[in-house]
Amino acid sequence: MTAIKKIGRYCSTDNEGYIVNDSDIGKVGPEFHKVIRKVKDAYLHYLGEDIHSIYIRGSIPRGLGLMGVSDLDTIAVTNKKSNDLDLHWVEQTEQEINDEFDCVNGVELSFYYINDILDTSFFSIIPFMLKTHSICVFGKDVTIDLPNFKADKRLANEHLVNLRSQIQQAQIDLTGNEDPEDIKDCCIWIMKIVIRAGLALVMINRVYTRDLYPAYKLFSVNFPEQEPLMRKALHYAIAPTTNADSLLEFINNFGIWLVKEAG
Repeated sequence: MTAIKKIGRYCSTDNEGYIVNDSDIGKVGPEFHKVIRKVKDAYLHYLGEDIHSIYIRGSIPRGLGLMGVSDLDTIAVTNKKSNDLDLHWVEQTEQEINDEFDCVNGVELSFYYINDILDTSFFSIIPFMLKTHSICVFGKDVTIDLPNFKADKRLANEHLVNLRSQIQQAQIDLTGNEDPEDIKDCCIWIMKIVIRAGLALVMINRVYTRDLYPAYKLFSVNFPEQEPLMRKALHYAIAPTTNADSLLEFINNFGIWLVKEAG
């Protein structure tokens, strides 16, 4: 069984309790520079002037990237709505980059309209991620126009409000599924959701993290009787199984318990 590594940390906050973005281009390991440049070039090649700015988020810009393990999650802020963009090239481009570079586990391209990003009349996870966990690698950094964020009830609710429908979607995707790679992708996706939902249940003292290990630890302190199941979710997230039946059994047990706790 893959060993769980004690990697990750809680978000730093300033004196007023706002989350401090500890991402920095200088923290990006040199082994990731070429793939980042490849992704940036792909965005610009296909979308050109429709690109407002490009960001990388997650563990890599925080200096926590692991060779061959970490994903390269990227966000393109666009000058047009996604529905008005020609995105036929995205899936093939992601696959080509994944085939070319083994320094990352996978590359994700995503697209968000500038006006939607700047509309902060309600809480949205993408502006939050840009402000607190991302660095700009092309264009004008939109985060200077975004408000600061705290680890508060709005953020916790973001991880809980769709939990029931996400669990149901995983059940649908896994039932009768015999595609090993598809099962693994679903496993990683739903287990990250499960772990972060567990954190959201116990976001006391305004503590927050996107990292899986500290999220698991904080949950387990508050729900020690559920620690073995959350540890299993963590194992599934870092070493996904291809056994759809085992995943369904786990989701139908622990996943449904989380849904009930979330109310």
